[in-house]
Amino acid sequence: MSNAPTALSLDDVHVRFPVAADWRGRPNRYAHALNGVTLNVRKGETLGIVGESGCGKTTLANLLMGLVKPTRGCFDRGGASLQIVFQDPQSSLDPRLPVWKLIMEPVMVNRRSGSRALRAQAAVLAQQVGLRPEHLDRYPHEFSGGQRQRIAIARALSAEPDVIVLDEPTSALDISVQAQILNLLQELRAERLLSYVLISHNVSVVRHMCDRVAVMYLGQIVEIGAALDVFAAPAHPYTRLLLESVPRIGAPFLEGVPQDTELPGNRHLPQGCFFRSRCPLATAGCELPQAMAEAGDSVVGHKCRCHVRCKKEER
Repeated sequence: MSNAPTALSLDDVHVRFPVAADWRGRPNRYAHALNGVTLNVRKGETLGIVGESGCGKTTLANLLMGLVKPTRGCFDRGGASLQIVFQDPQSSLDPRLPVWKLIMEPVMVNRRSGSRALRAQAAVLAQQVGLRPEHLDRYPHEFSGGQRQRIAIARALSAEPDVIVLDEPTSALDISVQAQILNLLQELRAERLLSYVLISHNVSVVRHMCDRVAVMYLGQIVEIGAALDVFAAPAHPYTRLLLESVPRIGAPFLEGVPQDTELPGNRHLPQGCFFRSRCPLATAGCELPQAMAEAGDSVVGHKCRCHVRCKKEER
């Protein structure tokens, strides 16, 4: 997977939103949602994005879908077609449309073919996601949460995307249904050679689904690498905090994990390392901006934004 071509990439992307204005209506204060995000999504892989609420995950999803534009930096889609599956399937489906029209909604917008052909295509997609033919004329309120998410997945597939953004796709579902949806997504990825960007606060879901994982903190990526490497040997202190917050029976407590769990505001960004005020490893040099560098575990591609835990800074 490491040699796969790139489906899309971001280079030093910043996104900020005005939150106050002067008497002339000109913005003079901003919320800094993304602060120098650099990453790529490879064809056929699942890239996980994890972090606390407020770390910038949703803004990143909106950026990928073209709903917001970079304030600074470069976002290159590389010609890839993107679709999204939202967290709450009930809110994302129009209650006035039957299932077959919901599935074909992205295609109907462009009016590519007649209704009979669209319905036939919807039937094929419904079958692929585990829905029955008799479901096609029903409405969203007649389905369970898991079935509604299957409808949302089929809708994303109808546009034949290269990349699907999965924004907390199972967090609104019962625990018994989550595994079914995740397994379905993995099967579809293999069959259709899809790339996924899985945005989640659930470390267990990311561990199960992802080839690589990027850890976000206050609008920055603080660690990135193969999921197995990051979870087995977390390099950044913030990643260690996230992993320690996941209950595990019999697991030892990780030493050096910060106790302060409050995420700072993003209107006035910290100087130097954004995590410095919460980090038990903070030392001289943390007051300077931190560059992504190879983590100290000698695994190629495993990088973090911490001069204490990394070998050398990138130039």
